[in-house]
Amino acid sequence: MDEFTNMSVLDLRNDSLNGPNVSSPDSPTERITKNILIVSMLVVMVSVGCTIELTKIMAHLKKPKGVGIAVVAQYGIMPLTAFCLAKAFDLTGISATVVLICGCCPAGIMSNILSLFIKGDMNLSIVMTSCSTVLAFGMMPLLLFLYCQGFEGLQEAVPYKNIALSLLSILIPCGIGILFNHYRPQYSNIITKVGLSVSLIAILLVLLTIIEAGEKILSIVVPPMLAIAFLMPMFGYFFGYIFSTAFKLKQPERRTVMMETGCQNGKLCMALIKVAFPSAVVGPLFLYPLVIILTQLLEGLLVVLLFWAYQSWQQRKNKGKGILNVTDRSQTAEVGSTQLHLDIWSMSLKKLYFYSYLSHIFIEVTVL
Repeated sequence: MDEFTNMSVLDLRNDSLNGPNVSSPDSPTERITKNILIVSMLVVMVSVGCTIELTKIMAHLKKPKGVGIAVVAQYGIMPLTAFCLAKAFDLTGISATVVLICGCCPAGIMSNILSLFIKGDMNLSIVMTSCSTVLAFGMMPLLLFLYCQGFEGLQEAVPYKNIALSLLSILIPCGIGILFNHYRPQYSNIITKVGLSVSLIAILLVLLTIIEAGEKILSIVVPPMLAIAFLMPMFGYFFGYIFSTAFKLKQPERRTVMMETGCQNGKLCMALIKVAFPSAVVGPLFLYPLVIILTQLLEGLLVVLLFWAYQSWQQRKNKGKGILNVTDRSQTAEVGSTQLHLDIWSMSLKKLYFYSYLSHIFIEVTVL
């Protein structure tokens, strides 16, 4: 395995502080990239907060069954999956740490978008993403502390304080965005658009970092890391749906929990790794979450296509029987011809947005 996986994190940290192999701090480009990445993440989190409505959050918190099940699935299934995969593929040092951090991260925006296209419970999706992000402040350091006990040397080397401070610096802007949306909703759309623009700038910076890293990036694309990147989202989607089915949630809620469990916030994970660890310690592995984003998207796209195929089959089946087209049996509202045309137009717009999102992600990860 590559040079970073052959050494423990503790050894790498000692080398970075005292050893002769690291004679200089981060390059000016790396420092500028890190600072701009932090600022861009803060702006993006404010824009994310502007999409969250307190009334919807309170409605779900008053009946927290769905949220509770989703939280347990998010912070129970994925960290355990990451730990088991790291053990199964015999990862050590910084490679194991990066995989664990990816597994302990909360859900991201991708889960909301994928839930939309499989007609999940969007209120639950937004609330779940919000709750998992807030809970990440306590859950990520706790879970990393617990699971790092299974790897020699990691429990002393993981910078829990830096990770907690990084999470806090991200959650505060999210709270500011929520307050903006509640007290000054007229500014929410503007802030959201600014956040999207800043996100594009952050992507360009990541691309520049990738170009600067050059051949070192290839060191993370090794068979064990690739296998884990493909298996983690797959297990998350599968066990998220099974877990929510066991508690008899409604079909839209099951689909939402599935997506919220399998989709991790890759950009948050990358930012945490970049900020919490010195570059000499983590090396190009801070880009590994981009590989996770790609596999999440590909597997999530497969789920969406399967859902659309099933939905189309159900429509033909119901049409042949003279039954009104419904997505779930629980939905019994009558749909007029005008509403049907609106639904078709809405789905077309959703597909168009979905494909544009695919292009956005492809541009972000294609250089890998």
